Amino acid sequence: MNKQVNRLRHASFMLLLIISVTMPLAGCAELGAAEETQVSAPGGDVELGWQAIQDYGCHSCHLVPGVPGANSLVGPPLTGWAERRYIAGVLPNTPAYLIQWLRYPQAIQPGTAMPNMGVTEQDARHIAAYLYTLKRDDGFNFSQLFSGFTNIIANGDAQASGE
Repeated sequence: MNKQVNRLRHASFMLLLIISVTMPLAGCAELGAAEETQVSAPGGDVELGWQAIQDYGCHSCHLVPGVPGANSLVGPPLTGWAERRYIAGVLPNTPAYLIQWLRYPQAIQPGTAMPNMGVTEQDARHIAAYLYTLKRDDGFNFSQLFSGFTNIIANGDAQASGE
């Protein structure tokens, strides 16, 4: 009887493991098609979006390629935005949803770490226009970001061992 229970537990665990691995991949099935499509925010101006990102302080929480000082990781990095499938993991990445998310994140996902910043509709359009210019090949090198951590770890280990 114990062997049967153990086999059932093992089979259940394996099934759960297979489902947990394959389900996220199912959402990526059309990723290639999304990459080929040029998305833009109607009525948005890329340069004004770049400025609005700074004016609203987005750089305080996010890493945003091309924006001076936007290298924080409090919120998710916004690199490769144009190729993402979802906003905050819940909304399809479309200009209309992004504009609403930028304006009312707490209404869309109560309790999210992103605060309502009082972004106007027009500024949200501009910010969206800028974000949709960000591709995976935007030239950002994550190794630059993490090289400081490597040095801290290496120096910390050297100090701990008395070197």
